[in-house]
Amino acid sequence: MAAGIGVLSTYIALRPTHAPSVLVATHDLSPGILKPGDLRPAALNPPPSGAIRSGAVGRVLAGSMRRGEPLTDVRLLHSLPLPPGTVAAPVRIADADTAQLITPGSTISVLAAWEGQPAQLVADDVTVVTIPKAEDDHGALIVLATTPSQASQLAAAQAGGRLSITIKPHP
Repeated sequence: MAAGIGVLSTYIALRPTHAPSVLVATHDLSPGILKPGDLRPAALNPPPSGAIRSGAVGRVLAGSMRRGEPLTDVRLLHSLPLPPGTVAAPVRIADADTAQLITPGSTISVLAAWEGQPAQLVADDVTVVTIPKAEDDHGALIVLATTPSQASQLAAAQAGGRLSITIKPHP
């Protein structure tokens, strides 16, 4: 009888448990639009809170992810809504390496420089929404939460000037 209870206890302790499948990164990911092949299902028990199980392709990843890291709802752009009264303003800064110093949520100022003139402040205290992965060497594209007026000034400045940024410290 004791042997039977021991065998049954061992079976219960060692039996496989069903782990829910969640999406994890197949490789290191940069902020931007999720493409087929960026994520794969993996069994995690317990799954992290807010884990995404399907439907992530085409959505915008707000921050970097490491290979094997589970995707959660706070990583997707919809969880970082634009503040009321702002618009998403895509701008291209001249030095692509500078974009590696900021992340979604960073507060920056944008400067514009024209040939032979000193740089001028174009937009102050704007928030980085996302940084799409660069496909070329023409600077770095960043998307900012700005007022409509700031968006207009940024568009005019980048039409004829080179944009750069200054990074504000986190409060």
